[in-house]
Amino acid sequence: SPPVPHPPMSISTTRPLSLPPLRNVLVVGGGGREQALAWAFRRCPEIEGIWISPGNAGTSDLDGCTPLAIAEADHDGMVAACRDHRIDLVVIGPEAPLAAGLADTLCGQGIAVFGPSAEGAQLEASKAWAKQLMQEAGIPTAGYWTVSNEQEGLALLQQLQRPLVVKADGLAAGKGVTVANSVEETATAIQEAFQGRFGQAGEQLVLEERLTGPEVSVFALCDGENMVLLPPAQDHKRLLEGDQGPNTGGMGAYAPAPLLDQAQLEQVRERILEPTLAALRKRGILYRGVIYAGLMLTPDGPQVIEFNCRFGDPECQTLMPLMGPELARVLQACALGRLADAPTLTLTELCSACVVAAAAGYPDSPRKGDPITVALDPESSSTDQLQLFHAGTRHSTEGVLETSGGRVLAMVAQAPDFDQAFAKAYEGLTQVRYDGMQFRKDIGHQVRAPKLY
Repeated sequence: SPPVPHPPMSISTTRPLSLPPLRNVLVVGGGGREQALAWAFRRCPEIEGIWISPGNAGTSDLDGCTPLAIAEADHDGMVAACRDHRIDLVVIGPEAPLAAGLADTLCGQGIAVFGPSAEGAQLEASKAWAKQLMQEAGIPTAGYWTVSNEQEGLALLQQLQRPLVVKADGLAAGKGVTVANSVEETATAIQEAFQGRFGQAGEQLVLEERLTGPEVSVFALCDGENMVLLPPAQDHKRLLEGDQGPNTGGMGAYAPAPLLDQAQLEQVRERILEPTLAALRKRGILYRGVIYAGLMLTPDGPQVIEFNCRFGDPECQTLMPLMGPELARVLQACALGRLADAPTLTLTELCSACVVAAAAGYPDSPRKGDPITVALDPESSSTDQLQLFHAGTRHSTEGVLETSGGRVLAMVAQAPDFDQAFAKAYEGLTQVRYDGMQFRKDIGHQVRAPKLY
């Protein structure tokens, strides 16, 4: 399919060209990230209608948002929905439909899409592909080996005799990584992966040298040639307080993370993000969407732990309340390859805190069907700089709100400092109840006063 045309960079020397109308937006996905994106788009003055496919039980609580019962994998259904609702911009939230080529299908029909092609989505869909690209482009990252069977992995481990990071090559819903603390733990992770723990995603593994240092997430909104950076955020991957327990999709986050100042953020742009975009172009990939760089701030400087091809979850929920009303226009400009024509994205100068409430049994075997009671008013709460974003929720046949996934809800709050923001978020969580509800009480411990948790 031909790419969506865009004007050469030489056009417009005095004032930006006007972008096409932006009245109707479709958000693809059903998690907390997509709920937060839809919530943020309601603040953009031009937008008249927002559709979320498939959405979740909270979608109908967002005024002006309409759920569509179309699966992420139903490409024909998505194209038809875009035609029926005169969609001007599609924003694809999750990694799976991106890896499956939904953006390619929609772009082939002349529909503007914020989200990379299937080829570009390999940045996340194949750890080995991404590591090779980083190696070729000279992007700082940990040393690694790719292995395709258990014997090969264990032989390498026997040779190295040190603990490694074990990563499923493919998409594993954010749970395909084991940061082993011993050679024995590394061996167990290799064996479990090749015995089918991650399905097809674990048929090939990437084994990495361990890095040390704090982690931070940086998001770049890209139009294929240019980018806009969002404030850095910090996620909390472990299930339990003190960063203990198994890896999860993310138990909470905060932004802007003070780990990177503006000068350091520019270094990340110059040394990591711009070379990545250039390496993608060298491979013939015009990447229009988010590049999410998961970084570790090592004694030798920032190094890439992983790339993702979409907004992080729950970092997205944390960041969206800080975005100005220009956000949708900026994403549209990226989708059209015209970031130079976008308005400047303004940012609210507040601290944003996010705490995720998960289901009983998460992450290994989350329980579904527990009734949820919420005492917060979904509309008035947002005016108080407090947001409740649904994720794994649904309505039963009797109309009862209930759990339907691992991460159920995210409580997000903004305030002038992190102590106040987290106090507000945790206070908000006292208004939510369901059996087996679990959440960490130390999210943001890096930036909070110890007395508060």
